[in-house]
Amino acid sequence: MLFGKSSKESPETKVGLFARMKQALGATKDNLVARIESVLSSKPAIDEDLLEELEEILLGADLGVRATTRIMSAIREQRKKGSFQTPEDVRASIRKLLLALLETRETPGSSASAPEQEVWMIVGVNGTGKTTTVGKLAARLSEEGKKVLVCAADTFRPAAIEQLAVWAERSGAELVKSRQGADPSAVLHDALAAGAARKSDIILVDTAGRLHTRSNLMQELEKMSRVAGRLVPGAPHEVLLVMDATTGQNGLAQAREFMKSIGVTGLIVTKLDGTAKGGVLVSVVQDLGIPVRYIGIGESLEDLLEFSPEGFVDSLFS
Repeated sequence: MLFGKSSKESPETKVGLFARMKQALGATKDNLVARIESVLSSKPAIDEDLLEELEEILLGADLGVRATTRIMSAIREQRKKGSFQTPEDVRASIRKLLLALLETRETPGSSASAPEQEVWMIVGVNGTGKTTTVGKLAARLSEEGKKVLVCAADTFRPAAIEQLAVWAERSGAELVKSRQGADPSAVLHDALAAGAARKSDIILVDTAGRLHTRSNLMQELEKMSRVAGRLVPGAPHEVLLVMDATTGQNGLAQAREFMKSIGVTGLIVTKLDGTAKGGVLVSVVQDLGIPVRYIGIGESLEDLLEFSPEGFVDSLFS
């Protein structure tokens, strides 16, 4: 499947998804693949000077030091063995290595023994598009036949509750909310009770945006996680961190702190259509050791896609 193993799109729909992905990643393609091809076509020999230029390109596309080092070490080893006869061989090798780096982690939540009711906590800093992403995710899961309940636990921002109410109505998901300033853990408690009574398949918990440096707010997340675990066995089953692709390596620093506090299981990377540094996805998987679950490539309802390493790399190198 092009954009996720659970996808049921028709071949025509997949072609449309691929075209949208290519368009959204256009700036990253120009910054990464087009520059790689330019260097390869302009150099008469595959020598160390060429490899150093390739290394600069990878770093400039925000692949990060770890991923770039792994790729270039493999490229240099292949060069020593005489594996490269043409520039196209180098290009093909980089493509293969990028795909391998993105495929190193198994996506969680794919087990056949998944619980009857799942609790997904959505976390992140302000400005990443977290609440909008919760709404899009509710719509996507509803379209897949899941009965979704959304918990509006971001009680600090009235606008967040209003946003979720609109998204819930559009997606057909149920919504549990409270007044502004209410205890988020109390709202979560009510939502989990409602989910059990209504036999919801997935409960999406929108949490307040918070800076990873605010210890009191991070402790609040930990409290919510404990509340979920007491009421639903194994909860939270997913803790998805929403990360803004345009923040690049700064987003990775934020993610590390969230992982320390609450144990992030996967990422949703938004605003890929607004950056030339989409290579940060490779850095995310390598540096954090957790998979990208979904990506945001626009503002529309259908612009939240289940992430596929193959689809991502194909969109860059096609």
